[in-house]
Amino acid sequence: MINNTIEYNDGDTVLEGYVAYEEADTQKPLVLVSHDWSGRQALANEAAERIAALGYVGFALDMYGKGVLGEAGNVELNSSLMNPFASDRALLRQRIRAALVAGRNIPQVDATRVAAMGYCFGGMCVLELARSGADVLGVISIHGIFSPGEVPNEEIKARVLCLHGHDDPMVPPEQVLEFEKEMSAAGVDWQMHAYGGTMHAFTNPGANNPDFGTVYNSVAAARAYQSLENFLAEIFA
Repeated sequence: MINNTIEYNDGDTVLEGYVAYEEADTQKPLVLVSHDWSGRQALANEAAERIAALGYVGFALDMYGKGVLGEAGNVELNSSLMNPFASDRALLRQRIRAALVAGRNIPQVDATRVAAMGYCFGGMCVLELARSGADVLGVISIHGIFSPGEVPNEEIKARVLCLHGHDDPMVPPEQVLEFEKEMSAAGVDWQMHAYGGTMHAFTNPGANNPDFGTVYNSVAAARAYQSLENFLAEIFA
């Protein structure tokens, strides 16, 4: 497996993504990986490598800026990094679309076959990418936030897969239902996989704070990654 970091820009902001792929003579589909609220760290990089092992190019993007990182368990710091984007969806869409451009420019990428996946805050990001009308085949939200912002949606072209813990306190059932109504009204090809007895951050082995609502669940994680693999095989076929 080949992996390296690349710099790209959103206006004057320098960003640094992590690319992983297995060497081949042909260009491969691209999967953007959008990190959680702590920034592009090991979990996002490892997810890009997981994507590479499936035969695609994994690109762990950067929402915050080169070298700008939060800390595991530091709610105040991580919130300070995430909230400017959560409260300004136009800014969020601009930032993730910069990553889409950078990813498509990777020489090993087939720019006509692109998807995006994201964890927690990253799930919000890839759903906003779809809402922005980006020309991508699919997006996957993994314990992501579904609530929309104030920016009107463009035509959603992507197929949408949401991998959701039913007991996630950050995404109550009312938010799930509103999202399903939103996607249906927009004529989107969408799926919602809800895992019973499962809280937020269920794919993160370091998540173990039931009072905060973040708990790792190995069974749900395995089911989610199988669904992710199936979805990517479908949209890239």
